[in-house]
Amino acid sequence: MLLGKKILLGVTGSIAAYKTLLLTRLLVTQGAEVKVIMTEAATSFVSALSFSTLSKNEVLSQLSTDSNWANHVMLGRWADLMIIAPLSANTLAKMAGGHCDNLLLAVYLSATCPVMLAPAMDEDMWLHPAVQNNIDKLVSFGNEVLPVGDGELASGLVGKGRMAEPADIINFIQQHFSKTQALKGKKVLVSAGPTYEPIDPVRFIGNRSSGKMGICIAEEMASQGAEVTLILGPSSIVPNKLVKVINVDTAEEMYNSCMEAFGEADITIMCAAVADYKVEVPAVQKIKKTEDLLSLSLTRTRDILRELGQRKKSHQFLCGFALETNDGEQHAIAKIEKKNLDMIVLNSLSDAEAGFGFDTNKITIFDRKKNKYSFPNKSKTEVAKDIVTSILNFLNA
Repeated sequence: MLLGKKILLGVTGSIAAYKTLLLTRLLVTQGAEVKVIMTEAATSFVSALSFSTLSKNEVLSQLSTDSNWANHVMLGRWADLMIIAPLSANTLAKMAGGHCDNLLLAVYLSATCPVMLAPAMDEDMWLHPAVQNNIDKLVSFGNEVLPVGDGELASGLVGKGRMAEPADIINFIQQHFSKTQALKGKKVLVSAGPTYEPIDPVRFIGNRSSGKMGICIAEEMASQGAEVTLILGPSSIVPNKLVKVINVDTAEEMYNSCMEAFGEADITIMCAAVADYKVEVPAVQKIKKTEDLLSLSLTRTRDILRELGQRKKSHQFLCGFALETNDGEQHAIAKIEKKNLDMIVLNSLSDAEAGFGFDTNKITIFDRKKNKYSFPNKSKTEVAKDIVTSILNFLNA
């Protein structure tokens, strides 16, 4: 619930403004006090009357009228959180450049509260380097940019650029108010996703990891104030902008990236499903189908987690993952000693709706003293919170 929270809601010129009506209603239903600021362009899509009716407050759009002045400084200090949804490419560019030609921009530049942004535009516009550069600027200013959706756009095309759905924005807002900054000042390294080991230029050896579990951990770490670097194998999931991503394909590339980043990390969580074997000599050309049997000579990849354990300093915390199909607890506990870990997270492919290919997971955590902490099946977002909380508990013990 958002009872008593003061939310300043900015609306810019986008067809997605109709969604913000529902967002306003949801905020009020959650107990928030909502004040709405609209740009002139926004009023072409949705009426101010609709927002004033839903928010139960007068809608503001002008810096001044004949008899009144909108005190943008006090508005920016009044709010616990400012949200601009939808954020058009035009307003985005103005914010990145520090422009101040309307009330919304004046309030944004004066705001002392956190600012959350929900962009909305067509895919080609969203992917344009100028827009992405402006997004990066706003993130560097400390704003939180919510991920855009993927689906049907106002142009009739299908792609990225949809404003986040109101219910999802509510979840982000709730997370914002519930999270702490317990990891502020900490540097965190996370690995996630599979590796693809080439057989030839077309084929590869891989696994079913989507990278979602590791990405959720990285995002939860970032939400708690950490500076997070994510070493990510091939994945269709795009982490939020708070996480620095280094993309890799092979186990060797992941090894090199982890070794380079590990020295500065205070906390490292190795969640990636790294291949244990690779083709000794990948074919330069596509292998043609000639024989009934094809033999591949495989060689071991380097054990990244074990190498990190050997390099670990006394101030560093190292967490590994164990995905098992049998004797899970025995294998997980053995890895703690063998690889010099502070903690290991066990999940089993034997558990229903857990592990690869699911949005949920069921984990058991073991620490160096072999203490066991079991958790029920949850969404991977919630599992990530359990893992981060466990790490914080161990660090603070």
